[in-house]
Amino acid sequence: MGDDSRTILSGQDIAILAGGCFWCLEAVFDQLHGVVAVESGYIGGALDNPTYEAVCGGQTGHAEAVRITFNPAVISYQELLEIFFVIHDPTTLNRQGNDIGTQYRSAIFYSSPVQRQTAEQVIKTVTDEKLYGSPLVTQVVAATRWYEAEAYHQEYFARNPSQGYCQFVVGPKVAKFRKQFAARLKT
Repeated sequence: MGDDSRTILSGQDIAILAGGCFWCLEAVFDQLHGVVAVESGYIGGALDNPTYEAVCGGQTGHAEAVRITFNPAVISYQELLEIFFVIHDPTTLNRQGNDIGTQYRSAIFYSSPVQRQTAEQVIKTVTDEKLYGSPLVTQVVAATRWYEAEAYHQEYFARNPSQGYCQFVVGPKVAKFRKQFAARLKT
């Protein structure tokens, strides 16, 4: 399951973001024009080959995250980050709504100096524009080993729209995103 290679085609790049439950992030980023693939997984912890149960237990140090393969000629890394800051609350430490623990932290895992600089600039812009009433707690950290989540987590919202969490948490986030970013959606 562990994969720290960046197997991408020419003209594509990778962004790794954590902002609460990975089901919410995956459901949003999957719909963006220019996004080739989105995988749910775990990053930033100390345990090799973590399981969902171990990560949810809060003892591995991993964050639930998404690995986004995108075409930067269609959507930039900066645009992905700008959307990221709209679709989750970057001001709550280790929490998104009712999901509490370090596995739900807000984090940007960069894979190059350019990604780090872009992340820091977007955070500065969001802070300067006072988009939130509280300070941002989003971490900007170097990407570590990526572990793809179990198969049943992939495309979870698309496959389970009637599930309670999807109806009451994921669905409203997706609806808000679709309304705000209608022009950026895949056709």
